[in-house]
Amino acid sequence: MGAPAAQPTTGPAVLSEDGFARLLERLHNEGYEVLGPTVGDQAIVHGAVTEVDDLPRGWGDEQAPGHYRLVRRDDEAYFGFAVGPSSAKRTLFPARQPLWTAESRDDANFEIIETERPQRRFAFFGLRPCEVAAIAVQDRVLLHGVVPDEVYTANRSDVLLIAVECGAPAATCFCRSMGTGPGMESGADLILTELLDGDHRFLVRAGTRAGEELLEHLEHTEATEEDLAARREVLASAVARLERQLDTTDIHGLLMGNLDHPRWDAIAERCLACANCTLVCPTCFCTTVEDRTDLAGTWASRERRWDSCFSLEFTHTGPASVRNSTRSRYRQWLTHKLATWIDQFDTSGCVGCGRCITWCPVGIDLTEEVDVIRRTSEDKVAPWPMVPSPLQEG
Repeated sequence: MGAPAAQPTTGPAVLSEDGFARLLERLHNEGYEVLGPTVGDQAIVHGAVTEVDDLPRGWGDEQAPGHYRLVRRDDEAYFGFAVGPSSAKRTLFPARQPLWTAESRDDANFEIIETERPQRRFAFFGLRPCEVAAIAVQDRVLLHGVVPDEVYTANRSDVLLIAVECGAPAATCFCRSMGTGPGMESGADLILTELLDGDHRFLVRAGTRAGEELLEHLEHTEATEEDLAARREVLASAVARLERQLDTTDIHGLLMGNLDHPRWDAIAERCLACANCTLVCPTCFCTTVEDRTDLAGTWASRERRWDSCFSLEFTHTGPASVRNSTRSRYRQWLTHKLATWIDQFDTSGCVGCGRCITWCPVGIDLTEEVDVIRRTSEDKVAPWPMVPSPLQEG
């Protein structure tokens, strides 16, 4: 993970449906554990993908604030949906991670046994551009940060990223505002675009030399201008379907300059502090540790698990919690995600995937909350410029 990935030299190609199936076979033959979108628990979730039949072909999704439903499409698209509740974070930065156990050897001594971390080869298949952007954010924090996280570093050591550009964004998506979709030009080993105009096929571009080597072992054809035009149409249609946007103009100054805005009270009246937004967020990384021991004192263990800034105990210092109100905890989450994350890591903590909006039980929409604060703030700022879309860039 240290050196930059070697850059490819080949141009866009096209895979038939059969070639697409061969891609999955190739990944397994090279020893990768392939994880991608599957149908489970009435949602699109990350799971093991061994063949194309494991993918949610013909399924789409219906999303709105506090609402998610799977729906049948009228075509056989493999990727006719947006993002579900799970992301690559669950694999790279697990929700529960054993750290060590301790066993008594005699009355005065005990032995610390570090948890083994077996080397695994992961291929994340069918990632959306916003999800690739989320991995890059976590890389910046957990892999290239001041103190790299050992678990994340081990899990990230041998990973292939295979992305599919988004042709079916949800009503809660605002990726274009964050510059993370619906298309992408780099960031993954292979970048696919599913084309459904006539022949069902995939435009594929190699983003790294590793992706190019994969493509070299697959039967493919050179992309034509018609194929490239079909990709542009897919992305233009996706952009037109995006219903939400987030004005990011001086968002740091806006939020940090309005810490006493009355809107925080209005949000707190609705917020359940349930932490759903942080659990589905592909970039949140707050954790705590749990220690357990047996009654005889001969065995103990320590486990790290996900935590949330919405938890009352998360900032418990001394006699009480530093943030003892829902208002203060929601404000901390939103201002950190969109403002002070920039201070810490030179990037926003949000990729515009919309999961926090969809999976909030009461449908709190952060784009709406920021807009209200902006419109009612005494410190007015200039109208925001739309982040150029991949269509405009390329």
